[in-house]
Amino acid sequence: MDIIRILPNTFIPVFVAINVFMLIPIFISMTKEMSAKKRQGVIRDSILTAMIVSLLFIALGEAIFRILGITKDDFKIAGGLVLLVFAVLDLIRGEERRRTDIKMGVVPIGVPLIVGPAVLTTVLVLVEHYGITPTIISIILNLFIVWILLINAERIIHLFGRGGIIGISKIMALLLASIAIMMIRLGIENIIKNI
Repeated sequence: MDIIRILPNTFIPVFVAINVFMLIPIFISMTKEMSAKKRQGVIRDSILTAMIVSLLFIALGEAIFRILGITKDDFKIAGGLVLLVFAVLDLIRGEERRRTDIKMGVVPIGVPLIVGPAVLTTVLVLVEHYGITPTIISIILNLFIVWILLINAERIIHLFGRGGIIGISKIMALLLASIAIMMIRLGIENIIKNI
């Protein structure tokens, strides 16, 4: 069972890139005045949006590479740099609260808070390294976890405390920075081998 053996290699980077522990306090602050029913609708919309955007990006990513003449190693290096920037920003900035009048589950919760540039970059690199099937399974599993955690967001905050959630979020940002450095290293190593 190759997929089961590969799955941790695709699941963990997606989990780290989503950083649900950063998402939970933002989600609570954005939806605190909503009824339980409306909040459930926001969660449903955000998960569906995140799934659709991820799958579209997987389907069209290769075509975009060909059209622009980008190699996968170029993308690894650029993607690693983007991930590194996001990780550093997550480490140095406080909670970011955003409010919007448009459909909140789609924007900003679905995109870019659940599936943003860090997740999309990670997904494309994982598809190239491990294949489409384990990557899609990892996305589905991660979105299921996000759904469960958002439904129980207030309980989780009470369990860990706001400080505990922020601490976990910073650890995720450090892991994301490490994954970013690995992607940059692999891209540079492959370019050097091909010269």
